[in-house]
Amino acid sequence: MVELIANVNNAINGFVWGVPMLVLLVGTGILMTILTKFFQLSHIGHWFKNTVGGIFHDQHVTKHTDADDQSISQFQSLCTALAATIGTGNIVGVASALVAGGPGAIFWMWIVAFFGMMTNYSENVLGIYYRRKNFKGEWSGGAMYYLKDGLGSYKGCKQIGAVLAVLFSAFCLLASFGIGNMSQVNSIAANMTSAFSIPATVTGIVLVIIGALVIVGGLKRIAAVTEKLVPFMAIAYVIGALVIFFANIGHVGAVFTAIFKGAFGLRAVGGGIVGSGVKLALTWGMKRGVFSNEAGLGSSVMVHSSSNVKEPVRQGMWGIFEVFADTMVVCTLTAFAVLSSGLIDLDTGAVLVDVSGSALVGQAFATVFGSFGPAFIAIAILLFAFSTVLGWSHYGSKACEYLFGTKSTIVYKVVFVLMIFIGCTMNLGLAWDLSDTFNGLMAIPNLIGVIALSPVVMKITKNYVARIIKKEDVKPMLSVFPEIQEEQEKAMKAALYDAMMKFGVKKFESDVLNLTLVAPSNSTAIDSAKLKKKYPAIAAECSKPNPKAGYVKITLKGGEK
Repeated sequence: MVELIANVNNAINGFVWGVPMLVLLVGTGILMTILTKFFQLSHIGHWFKNTVGGIFHDQHVTKHTDADDQSISQFQSLCTALAATIGTGNIVGVASALVAGGPGAIFWMWIVAFFGMMTNYSENVLGIYYRRKNFKGEWSGGAMYYLKDGLGSYKGCKQIGAVLAVLFSAFCLLASFGIGNMSQVNSIAANMTSAFSIPATVTGIVLVIIGALVIVGGLKRIAAVTEKLVPFMAIAYVIGALVIFFANIGHVGAVFTAIFKGAFGLRAVGGGIVGSGVKLALTWGMKRGVFSNEAGLGSSVMVHSSSNVKEPVRQGMWGIFEVFADTMVVCTLTAFAVLSSGLIDLDTGAVLVDVSGSALVGQAFATVFGSFGPAFIAIAILLFAFSTVLGWSHYGSKACEYLFGTKSTIVYKVVFVLMIFIGCTMNLGLAWDLSDTFNGLMAIPNLIGVIALSPVVMKITKNYVARIIKKEDVKPMLSVFPEIQEEQEKAMKAALYDAMMKFGVKKFESDVLNLTLVAPSNSTAIDSAKLKKKYPAIAAECSKPNPKAGYVKITLKGGEK
């Protein structure tokens, strides 16, 4: 029976992570890039300023929400999303791509990331636009909601949208236990044993305790931890990788040459056939790139949708930065550390040492840091993998909520925490392969939704560019639901009022609008109803005709006056 399951899974996995699926993933990114007029390039200054720049200059980006507000800050949503994406894929995944596909795999990893930025952007835009609040006041958003309410709103697609939403949630729920939990903690336990001789059971017990304290506390507690953990671990790893980079600065030219030549088969991988080398570089670069940044899987949008942001495009830009930080920065630095260390023959792509995965990266760090190198990588995997567990616990919780209701999430969290110990102490084998398949299967319904709703993404993007960048007087597109649209508009006006009061701005003029601050005041008015009731004669004596002229009421088809 086990063999049958394994064979069926291998066949499905071969498709899910095969060339057709990778083409669909990258193709969706290309489509969204074209439809948004290369937003990641044409507005690079704008999204950098409003993401990483906003961390230092805009208090609304990092400001924590009130205790009774169940949403999280934009920065917290980014950190939680990065917690889930920056994981073992950034170390083990990159090393695997280099071993199997040669240096050229890194080029295709960059290509996947470039177009994946707009896939992730589109997911987040749709996530914010179609999100809603549960009975706890928490934002609930993700592929399941824009499949049901977005795709499902198309003529004849109601049932299709509903079915795809359920499938996505089910795949996400199953994947959260495997790729988002057991596979991650298993890597932690193995590295702790290898580097520090710590038994797997001890690692498991410690991680269960810490995991329970954080995960059961809900998203706000997870976000409070990740906003401190993610910057620390990312900066520490980047600094370590940069030390190796500058120590081997003389090899930079050779590394770049090897990457570009390997990508286009100008040099064969491992001395093999040139055509085969190109295929391996392309396949492994794309596969590991998608696995690392998760663009197209529809996972991170579930935490991005919990942000206190009002603008869908604003959160979409955080999605762009998320992919940029994960692949263009962290994965690239890992690749440069390995390729510049002398452990891989840059001419053939052949690995010169009998190790792979995290051990290869550990040896690369050892060339500069000595015996501390493998220990540093073991600690990095500990932080990277455990942060992934925290992020995925929220994804699985949201999938469980969609399938079984909000009250079911506490049961899910308890089971999820217990799975941490199992993942640390057991040889997972088939479970790893199955979870990898479920992780990939998430992409199919999600990408169907993104492609089907691409006109919505394009419309929202055009609306934002017109209002915010071109300064045109256009009504914002904030939510598909009128009541949430109105609520968000009021919140934006309130924030604008608070800002003008804080900085003493009484009047602001631009080419398209005038803003005038009306300070609070007290006034008295006559209660006409009470007057008529108590003193009808006086009311009648003081009344006068108030004729109103007729007029033409003009309303646009979209409902705007």
